[in-house]
Amino acid sequence: MTMPKSRGFTLIELVVVITILGILAAFAVPKFIALDSQARAATINGLAGSVKSAAALARGLSMATGSTASVTMEGTAVTLLNSYPDATAAGIPQAVNANTLAGGDFTFSAGSGTTTAATWTKNGAPTPATCVVSYTAAAANATPVISANTAGC
Repeated sequence: MTMPKSRGFTLIELVVVITILGILAAFAVPKFIALDSQARAATINGLAGSVKSAAALARGLSMATGSTASVTMEGTAVTLLNSYPDATAAGIPQAVNANTLAGGDFTFSAGSGTTTAATWTKNGAPTPATCVVSYTAAAANATPVISANTAGC
């Protein structure tokens, strides 16, 4: 007498495995959904840190060279206002090295002197107007105001 050979899984085994996978997916999927907004917020915070560093480096270079109108950083002229980069297109984006941001991640909007802030807006954010880094040029005897808003990321 020969024993019948087993030929795969029974229907009950398949239903149990599918049910377990469904339960695991119900807990795992919500954790992965929020990763894109966290990544955009981290990008904004990273850019804000880069802007702060670039402003401080430009200030240091201004003090070292004694130039208060402009300095040259990595071969690029950076326009200064009160020894810090100004908010125009020739100022802070050149200090940050705008060529490294040319991949389409951000849209830059230049300010004017000390009255209007320069902003970098994150492309692809759900609410781009509130997923920004802003830079307000330094007033006399003050430092520039740099802020990151990640509410709309």
